[in-house]
Amino acid sequence: MATITAADVNKLRQITGAGMMDCKKALVESDGDFDKAIENLRKKGQKVAANRSDRESTEGAAAAFINAEKTKGAVITLNCETDFVGKNESFVSLAKALVGKAINFSSKEEFLASPFDTNMTVAEKLIEQTGVIGEKIEIGGFEILEGAFVGSYVHVNKIAALTAISSVIADAEVLTKDISMQVASMGADTLSYKDFDPAFIASELDARIAIIEKENEEAARLGKTLKNVPTYISYAQLTEEVLKQAEEDAKAELKAEGKPEQIWDKIIPGKIQRFISDNTTLDQEKALLDQNFIKDDSKKVGDYVKGFNVEITGFKRVTLG
Repeated sequence: MATITAADVNKLRQITGAGMMDCKKALVESDGDFDKAIENLRKKGQKVAANRSDRESTEGAAAAFINAEKTKGAVITLNCETDFVGKNESFVSLAKALVGKAINFSSKEEFLASPFDTNMTVAEKLIEQTGVIGEKIEIGGFEILEGAFVGSYVHVNKIAALTAISSVIADAEVLTKDISMQVASMGADTLSYKDFDPAFIASELDARIAIIEKENEEAARLGKTLKNVPTYISYAQLTEEVLKQAEEDAKAELKAEGKPEQIWDKIIPGKIQRFISDNTTLDQEKALLDQNFIKDDSKKVGDYVKGFNVEITGFKRVTLG
């Protein structure tokens, strides 16, 4: 029987990331054969993975990686079952190591089938770590983005985002980080409200009206204040006629309040802006350039970007949960 030394155990720990006792046991069972020890740890992971396949893995760590040329980025989430494991330094390090490899692949399936090292694929590494950690471990989110310049932002290892712009500028790093922060914080499905299909807007409006009307039924029963039922939810619906009517309504309101007509011009623009804000909720939720900028909510993201004389060509986001 081979003599198992502390150096042997530490070497296997460096290779696999497994705990000291697990590595020592695997080496003993394999009579000091490292390949067999690694296979033993993988088999243990397979058993644990099979037993925990129905568990939810909504915790973990998000990570981002940008290539040296700043023209391509990757974001992933490495999911596990508990926040305790997700915050573990070695788990976060594994997520960072994985995203550095993920950037070379166009799909999660290709990535999982690729070599993690000379001993195992990425998928096998996750199975091994399932055995080591004792929780279900898997790749959740996986996104790749390319552009003239790509930047990233990771929020407390829980959300990761990428932004691509149309050309390289002096403040490219600042801009892409700011927009990635916006994407991480607010989320978005498209760049502009102009990308929305009319049928999609109508469907969203109907769904929101149904929810509010149901909530209002309960509010009325309890004697609470009712919510306003929206007529519009996107700037795409605010035609010249709609905005003109909003202006006329504002004038009528000011007249009813007894406000001097000579000051109406100072008040009406603010009322129109509030009308627009109140009636573009879909844009603010799902259209990046039409959202209020998180660093200065007095302006839209699109207005902020215009100051750099560049265009946003794409964005991606992954999040836990």
